[in-house]
Amino acid sequence: MEYETIDFEVTDSVATITLNRPDNANTLNKKMVEELFAVSIKCSTNKSIRSVILTGRGKLFCGGADLAVLSEMDGHGEAQILELATILHAAITRFSQMDAPLVVAVNGAAGGGGFSLALAGDYVIASDKAKFVSAYTASALTPDGSSTYFLAKHVGLLRAKELAMTNRVLSPDEALDWGLVNKVVPADELASKARKMAGVFATGPTKAFGGLKRLLQTAFSDTMETQLDKESVSVAAMMRTHDTPHAIASFLNKEKPNFKGE
Repeated sequence: MEYETIDFEVTDSVATITLNRPDNANTLNKKMVEELFAVSIKCSTNKSIRSVILTGRGKLFCGGADLAVLSEMDGHGEAQILELATILHAAITRFSQMDAPLVVAVNGAAGGGGFSLALAGDYVIASDKAKFVSAYTASALTPDGSSTYFLAKHVGLLRAKELAMTNRVLSPDEALDWGLVNKVVPADELASKARKMAGVFATGPTKAFGGLKRLLQTAFSDTMETQLDKESVSVAAMMRTHDTPHAIASFLNKEKPNFKGE
């Protein structure tokens, strides 16, 4: 399938999604969110895809929503923004729920919706040229794209309010210190480091990764009893996979397991 606003390829069980509107700061328009949703379905249903990289082409990762398009909506703005956000959120939900880990490689500035996309990663690696800014309230908007779900979990409530209300720009080192990213690397090493990490995930126990991701989503919201019950059901369900019995047998035989992601 041909895409207009993104590039999508799969190599060695790793899918790479590249936001490809560099002349428009990789901003999110309707076509891009529709295409992100389409590839999120592919990544969550294609068993051969065992990890995913999300990055941007050019100097910026993603500048958020295409405000030039929003300014042309006239009296239809509310309906169109609702449609845009709903499709974007469907894509983020699929990335969040899929078994394959999502590695976000932040190659440059991540603002607004781009900031939110970075927060939604399972593993976030940033270029030393990246920067992070919530940006929403600068345009008198409230956050979308999962910001209000993930940000406080990553940095705490007071820091989340500070970032969202003041639109303070975080350097990559500050983002690392605050817990928004896992690693900062030189810009010319970003693609290779992200690929290496995604490759590690792609050879791992994919079903266990998915179960872990879904369990952690409710770690701040469910009661301890509910969370423990979910843990019991999930860990028991792993015995129906190929990888878990194989890994246990490999451990007992002092062998290295060969995970199939099944």
